[in-house]
Amino acid sequence: MSQVLVLNTGSSSIKYQLFEMSGQRVIVAGVLEGIGEESSQLSHRPADAEPVTFNEPVADQQAGFDLIRKAFDDTGGMPKELAVIGHRVVHGGDRFSAPALIDDGVVAAIEELTPLAPLHNPSNLAGIRLARTLYPDVPQVAVFDTAFHSTMPATAYRYALPEELTTRLGIRRYGFHGTSHAYVSRLAATHLDRPLSELKLITLHLGNGASVTAVDGGRSVDTSMGMTPLEGLVMGSRSGDLDPAVVLYLQREGGFSVEEVDSLLNRESGLKGLAGSNDVRQLSEHADAGDAAAQLALDIFAYRIRKYVGAYAVVLGRLDGLVFTAGVGQNSARVRDQVCSGLGILGVQIDSARNSRSHSDDPSRPRVVSTDGSRVPVLVVPTNEELEIAQQSLAVIQG
Repeated sequence: MSQVLVLNTGSSSIKYQLFEMSGQRVIVAGVLEGIGEESSQLSHRPADAEPVTFNEPVADQQAGFDLIRKAFDDTGGMPKELAVIGHRVVHGGDRFSAPALIDDGVVAAIEELTPLAPLHNPSNLAGIRLARTLYPDVPQVAVFDTAFHSTMPATAYRYALPEELTTRLGIRRYGFHGTSHAYVSRLAATHLDRPLSELKLITLHLGNGASVTAVDGGRSVDTSMGMTPLEGLVMGSRSGDLDPAVVLYLQREGGFSVEEVDSLLNRESGLKGLAGSNDVRQLSEHADAGDAAAQLALDIFAYRIRKYVGAYAVVLGRLDGLVFTAGVGQNSARVRDQVCSGLGILGVQIDSARNSRSHSDDPSRPRVVSTDGSRVPVLVVPTNEELEIAQQSLAVIQG
């Protein structure tokens, strides 16, 4: 058996991919959006058949799984034998430093970690429970966004708070986007034809959520996101780094409740707060048309990235590669140019012609966008978190 199903169950969506691992080929990919809303949409895309779409209300994850199974039935059915089902789980706390074969104890541990990710872990758990019920004989593996960053030293993950509090409440930097940072660092090493164990890389996962990671010999040694995904870079609708006293000021002088502050910093800030949109493509169009707020938002976005790149270059001691990935990192030549144009002191020289090309002949392959003379190669590496989850899940059951 070499077929692996990957599930990413959210509060309002379920994303899934079915892989044939012998050729790392996607057999089916799909996404169900709008769970719990008046209208829901399922796009089910078999590799060898026409896509199927459903538009009907989906009340909860159980109804979502039922609709997805119907889509599989209408297009050939779910394979009778799966090697493993891999689940994305956002937060593994300090308990999970690697993928885990799911049993009742693992389910209980993920549930106990809910206070660290109240918007994500419950939905991830719902998917796990449903899949275990529907496929009780198939081994299932939890792959954690935080696990890749478990190698950070205490100097990077500790906050300067009393130890009793950090221990009792689990307050520390955990980091996120771990599957993406792990995947692209490995592909970057292959593309550079150098052992990952010898490389010092900085990986930039830039999407609506964004994070930077310092990767030393394949190990995360620092990352920009913290106890939650709010810390670090300016993001689509998240503020990123902020003086913590701003929160107190908003509550004391602005009359904000805890819930209102949480919503403000996670959903109404970042690029959206600066210029009214969390879409870099839209902001780029507005900036080109003379919108000063849009241009400032993009400038702040790039400036914050450069600050982290400079800091992490010092952490690593040298820089062997700078890697852009995720929706913005892979597709926005403008952002790559803005970030790299300020990194000449590190030996980064971007090639305008290479950078402006949308992709190579194979859009899934890494490509270099720096000049031949650049001391630090700059790469665009398309991420594939689902494939990384599939690979890690299969490795777990194969021992």
